[in-house]
Amino acid sequence: MASSRTLGTFRLPPLPTIREIIKLFRLQAVKQLSQNFLLDLRLTDKIVRKAGNLTNAYVYEVGPGPGGITRSILNAGVAELLVVEKDSRFIPGLQMLSDAAPGKLRIIHGDVLTFKIERAFPESLKRQWEDDPPNVHIIGNLPFSVSTPLIIKWLENVSQRNGPFTYGRTRMMLTFQKEVAERLTATTGSKQRSRLSIMAQYLCNVQHILTIPGQAFVPKPEVDSSVVHFTPLTRPRIEQPFKLVEKVVQNAFQFRRKYCHRGLGMLFPEARRLESTGKLLELADVDPTLRPTQLTVSHFKSLCDVYRKMCDEDPHLFAYNFREELRQKSEKRG
Repeated sequence: MASSRTLGTFRLPPLPTIREIIKLFRLQAVKQLSQNFLLDLRLTDKIVRKAGNLTNAYVYEVGPGPGGITRSILNAGVAELLVVEKDSRFIPGLQMLSDAAPGKLRIIHGDVLTFKIERAFPESLKRQWEDDPPNVHIIGNLPFSVSTPLIIKWLENVSQRNGPFTYGRTRMMLTFQKEVAERLTATTGSKQRSRLSIMAQYLCNVQHILTIPGQAFVPKPEVDSSVVHFTPLTRPRIEQPFKLVEKVVQNAFQFRRKYCHRGLGMLFPEARRLESTGKLLELADVDPTLRPTQLTVSHFKSLCDVYRKMCDEDPHLFAYNFREELRQKSEKRG
């Protein structure tokens, strides 16, 4: 019990401020990498508090940069914090934090898109999928350039229960460009409703937590940011392979201002497009004159279930790509 209490009451010793760290190591945000730093520790503390009780938790932080959120996580009494940072310029400042928190901060110089988290934490943390989430959290202020590909990658991990979700229904607290956050949390019928809305919400409970004004960052970005919390569902709302769901959803939204039958038609070869699209919509009981933004997750469940049956009946259908068909036609004409 004594060691548990020690973990819970840990506080970092006095350290240079984040602004002083940036000066000390001559750190500048690289515009091409869409880097922006959070310097206000009251704000980073608030973000970390919103992740829930982190006492004795194991936390994976992505893109720590100069270490603002990192400090707040360490002060929350975690058992261990693992950070993955691609930019070598930030490693010395993070090492200073590691020295101030012996045995608590592990630094990996690597890329979050390729880093394997599966064996990073103790096996004992693993929970059954149906159980409460494990005491493992992902927290990150993501560079705008990597946020969308990373969340898509993690959503696929959720569907396959691998990667960070080897431990169970690992919760995520991530910062996105406000526009991306609005898409992730958009409700049926809203203008922000998109591919991201469906892909996130069929697998997770997705909540907008707070908006961070641009002026809170250095350098100040042109747009605000938002913090979004994800908890994987015990049972996905669409029970089909991730790639199949992604294909149906992508096609539906590629003509977002048109009726949904227009985009969904691109799932089928031109020779039988009209007939197959009609069959898909009829069997799924979806009104062909709904706009993509008006389709609910339940609509997409029906569409994916019917499309899966059609793919089972025609083994070549899933591999069909309408852009490839267009390319071949233009080559013939040429």
